Amino acid sequence: MSDEKKRSPKKGQINIELDEKVAQGIYSNLAIINHSVSEFILDFISIMPGVPKSKVKSRIILTPQHAKRLVKALNDNVTRFENAHGEIKDYEKTPVPLNFGPTGQA
Repeated sequence: MSDEKKRSPKKGQINIELDEKVAQGIYSNLAIINHSVSEFILDFISIMPGVPKSKVKSRIILTPQHAKRLVKALNDNVTRFENAHGEIKDYEKTPVPLNFGPTGQA
């Protein structure tokens, strides 16, 4: 079989590429979640101790259906992680609320 046939996705599959810069990821220790009637907005921030100002490092905008799928996928993964490694402890109270409620129309 040729290399081309080995690499091409099978019918019904999606070929997803991950470039080197994106693969490095972005560290976040705070997420702020807002929503409108048509979308959920997830802002990821990295707050450093003693630094009073931070910037949003990444923003992800999802449809309500994708947001619900994300919640389910995260829950499934946390459950599998805890089954393998024990309960994840939440040691600190969040410095700001993670959900500021509806933000208006998009």
